[in-house]
Amino acid sequence: MLYRIVSHIPHVLFKPVYDLYGRYLFEKVKSCGKIPRHVAIIMDGNRRWARKYEKPPWYGHLFGSEKLEEILEWCRELGIRTLTVYAFSTENFNRSPEEVNALMELFERKFHELVHDERVHRYGIRVSVIGRKELLPENVRKAAEEAEKATRKYSNYYLNLAIAYGGRSEIADAVKEIVDDVMSGRIKKGEITEELIKRYLYIPNMPDPDIVIRTGGEIRISNFLLYQIAYSELFFVDVYFPEFRRIDFLRIIREYQRRERRFGR
Repeated sequence: MLYRIVSHIPHVLFKPVYDLYGRYLFEKVKSCGKIPRHVAIIMDGNRRWARKYEKPPWYGHLFGSEKLEEILEWCRELGIRTLTVYAFSTENFNRSPEEVNALMELFERKFHELVHDERVHRYGIRVSVIGRKELLPENVRKAAEEAEKATRKYSNYYLNLAIAYGGRSEIADAVKEIVDDVMSGRIKKGEITEELIKRYLYIPNMPDPDIVIRTGGEIRISNFLLYQIAYSELFFVDVYFPEFRRIDFLRIIREYQRRERRFGR
């Protein structure tokens, strides 16, 4: 009965309460001091969100890209220096040509926007694309390289975009490079350690994610950062990515702060 009454109240009336709660969570998170260095996100649910509104898939991806801009700002507010997002897997090439082409056009446009985005340069955000970039159309690959080149000198914040990416592919590519270096004599077999392997991943020595978030209600990793997330804290939320809210993000950070990370000890 109460739910039926509440459901008929205009959402705008909840905004003051929402804003107050958001400020409360923000202050709690900031005062704790245990801020994650690196957050990774599997941005799931764009297509299902679009279907809910009877829109084509590209509509969901467009709103998902705008949500990513918001999340980047949330990370900056909290002092989270590295954000890695799963934008397009190697398996996603098997989707319909219409959807893949729409995504590639969106990627190209967003890379060009990043180059000229005043916030990127003001806050010193370094953009990197991880994945098998050779699989991307030439125009998308060039746009990605342009964004990387324009931000290469920055080191305040890091935005890593996993495109044409697969965790197993990353490990396989690293192994190939290690084998080449062993055969050429640059390294010895006995020198291969877990830390050395990290030097051969797409971003060498990138700090492991403290938190992995997956939106969309699915509870799986889907071949994302398999080597790096061995001890990451995992969070799965039901909301579709375009509906992911600041308070959802802050709640996850707050829960992370309550957890005791033992790293196998």
